[in-house]
Amino acid sequence: MSRHFASFAVMVALVAVMAGAVVSGALVGHAADPIPIGVTVAQTGPVALAGQEQVLGAQIAEEYFNKHGGVNGRPIKLVFQDGGSDEPTAINAFQNLINVAKVVGIMGPSLSQQAFAADPFAVRAKVPVIGPSNTAKGIPQIGEFVSRVSSPVAIVAPNAVKAAMELNKNLKKVAVLYAQNDAFNKSETETFQQAVKDMNLELVTVQTFQTTDTDFTAQVTNTLSAKPDLVIISGLQVDGANLVKQLRELSYKGLIVGGNGLNTTNIIPICKALCDGILVAQAYSPELKSKINDEFKGMYRDRQKKDPPQFSAQAFTGVQVFVEALSALDKKSPLAKMDLAAQRMELNKQLIAGTYDTPLGEISFKASPGGEIIQKQSYVAQIKMDQGGTSGKWVFVR
Repeated sequence: MSRHFASFAVMVALVAVMAGAVVSGALVGHAADPIPIGVTVAQTGPVALAGQEQVLGAQIAEEYFNKHGGVNGRPIKLVFQDGGSDEPTAINAFQNLINVAKVVGIMGPSLSQQAFAADPFAVRAKVPVIGPSNTAKGIPQIGEFVSRVSSPVAIVAPNAVKAAMELNKNLKKVAVLYAQNDAFNKSETETFQQAVKDMNLELVTVQTFQTTDTDFTAQVTNTLSAKPDLVIISGLQVDGANLVKQLRELSYKGLIVGGNGLNTTNIIPICKALCDGILVAQAYSPELKSKINDEFKGMYRDRQKKDPPQFSAQAFTGVQVFVEALSALDKKSPLAKMDLAAQRMELNKQLIAGTYDTPLGEISFKASPGGEIIQKQSYVAQIKMDQGGTSGKWVFVR
């Protein structure tokens, strides 16, 4: 009896130890599970050219930060959801990431117009959002859970007009063309037009178009009749590049300033040799000397054999802000001990409070309303095409 009892006691003890190990293992497994961060940018539609660059920048960030220990040893996992190029797709992507994927935060969407539609869903759910390319006026004012790593157009865009004036000392007459069906471009053109007035230039014509247009004959004809020295275009990638192409084909020889929608060499397959000389204000330069930018640039070059563009750098930065804010929060209060609602709430507070050394340079955020970016560096670049007119690159002029 005593031997049977002893055997039984040993078995009970072993079961207890095993159960404890299972419980302990579950706890450790929970603490080691990847932290899901949502990424919803344009993978389809007319903005997909920029969205592809954003996806690549985010993927490089995921690899980079996981190689460097993730969030205090815990990896991150980016959950990609196509945000498309319209508002309904962005809203659906946000709802899926919030309610199904249960991410701690969201980077996206690509367009300001989409942000005005989708960001309120994140605000109501108390999920932090970082806009990677939302530069229209009023984005942070959507709510306290909305931040952006993209400098507002009101700060960046006038630099391109100043650069044009430096290139053409006799510049006087300016024509402005913009996509009237896009919230960002309507906001951007207001900034450009105000800059023209502030610099004592003459605004000779304002022409409107749609982002879905392919024929700009009427707008170009009206523009040419005004004989401008400078044409400023606020559009998206495809329509903007086609407008540049038709301006040049109909013999416009003056300077062209593009808005943020043209801030990608992916427009080159559309306007080809006629892209040469386009000026665009930039919030990123691959020439910036810093450890993080050198490492990001090296990883991008390994994949693409060229320097990274602004959209990729901003997407990398958006992921970086989440990772560094999560790491700082986890050191103060372990994430594994918080429920998802608390993680989201505390993460938002932490990311707005931080300062970050990024490929864009040092950035921080204004605490209210929302998280408006504070960025010291800004640049202007010009597309320089090769002799064959099939490839080109950004050359920084300011």
